[in-house]
Amino acid sequence: MPKVFEWKGWRFEFYSLDRDEPPHIHIRKDRKETKVWLERLAIARNQRCTDQELNALLNVVEDHRDEFLEKWHEHFGN
Repeated sequence: MPKVFEWKGWRFEFYSLDRDEPPHIHIRKDRKETKVWLERLAIARNQRCTDQELNALLNVVEDHRDEFLEKWHEHFGN
């Protein structure tokens, strides 16, 4: 699972088995995790993140979306 980015202890990463899904990023810290669709900028799944954390994380993803998409395509080759 390649780490793509880190922000305030949150790890932004891809799971190698996710190649058949639309581009997305997993964001983890401690026991919290969320999955964000990159093209729609939408929460796909949330585990234990507060609404405030989700809003902050979505802002970070929006700011780095082009970088994340580029790294997605480099990693998965599509």
